[in-house]
Amino acid sequence: MFEIRLDDLTGQQLVALLNEHIADMQSISPPESKHALDLSGLQHPSVKFWSVWLGDRLAGCGAYKKLSNTQAEIKSMRTASDFRGQGVASILLKHLIEDAKINGYQELSLETGSMVYFKPAHKLYQKYGFNFCGPFADYSEDPNSVFMTLKLT
Repeated sequence: MFEIRLDDLTGQQLVALLNEHIADMQSISPPESKHALDLSGLQHPSVKFWSVWLGDRLAGCGAYKKLSNTQAEIKSMRTASDFRGQGVASILLKHLIEDAKINGYQELSLETGSMVYFKPAHKLYQKYGFNFCGPFADYSEDPNSVFMTLKLT
């Protein structure tokens, strides 16, 4: 059974997964459209970060960042390659949504890529009620980005 842990981002497996995530985003998205947070960005006090484990094996990770008292943004959702197709992203996304509700957020938003590579992510977010929207926070229109949001109230 998968276990979700609030994480301090210091474990070797986690750092390796995040480095893989950043490398993938850099290879897919042009530099001006790369919005993935690096390790130091994810360690900022405005970010809550979780990892998903099966025993001692890291299955995935994800976070949300506080944008305001009413809105948070999902950051760095990633499933380890050995665990793809096993529901890790759904388990984690449900956890992020519930935690955001418990913490009083009224809206949970995200930015992801517009390329074919990101289509499974779009479907996942839509499955959990996210709708496409315009840019939010400091984002601006970008043909390489898709913006989505979920009303929590």
